[in-house]
Amino acid sequence: MEALLALVIGVLTACGVYLTLRGRTFAVVLGLTFLSYAVNLFLFAMGRLVIGRPPIIGGDTMSYADPLPQALVLTAIVIGFGMTAYVIMLALKARAELGNDHVDGHESS
Repeated sequence: MEALLALVIGVLTACGVYLTLRGRTFAVVLGLTFLSYAVNLFLFAMGRLVIGRPPIIGGDTMSYADPLPQALVLTAIVIGFGMTAYVIMLALKARAELGNDHVDGHESS
């Protein structure tokens, strides 16, 4: 299971970096979203995922789920959604004003 999670995080990171380096604004927005998802999965995985255990410290400190990464990921999801919506609106405004969707604003040859 850990190998699968590491593979998913790696693929999301690779796709995010590849799309972020593209010349179109929608690809850049999608790449940043993939990078955000990869970071969220990484933070969530670092929180000692324990299934069926309460997020409360009892007598045994190894038998609880750490609630801090869960709270951080939930907050990051909400902030990421808001920022994605904002950047998409900026990209649409730039396309309307410049007439193309290139990052630098110039048509490539």
